[in-house]
Amino acid sequence: MDATTIKIHQGTKTELDHFRESKSESYDEVIKKMIYIAKTCKTKPKLSQETIRAIGNARKRMITGHFVTQEEAAKRLGL
Repeated sequence: MDATTIKIHQGTKTELDHFRESKSESYDEVIKKMIYIAKTCKTKPKLSQETIRAIGNARKRMITGHFVTQEEAAKRLGL
C-alpha cells in the first residue's frame, strides 16, 4: 500500500478522533468512512440517514461494552 503524509490542524485531528470507533481504528479508515457517508448523502439521502443512525447506535454499543469480539464471533460461528 502506498502511503502519504498530510498536514492537518490539531483541531481537525481532534474532530477526526471523535469519529474513531476504537483506538485501533486508523485515520485512513475514519476518512474512508467519512467519504463513504458523504458520497451516500449525495446519491441516497434516505440511506445516508440510516447509515448515520447505525453508526451512532454501534458507537453507543461499543461505549457500553455491548459488542462481540472477533474471537467470540469466530467461536460462535465455529471458525
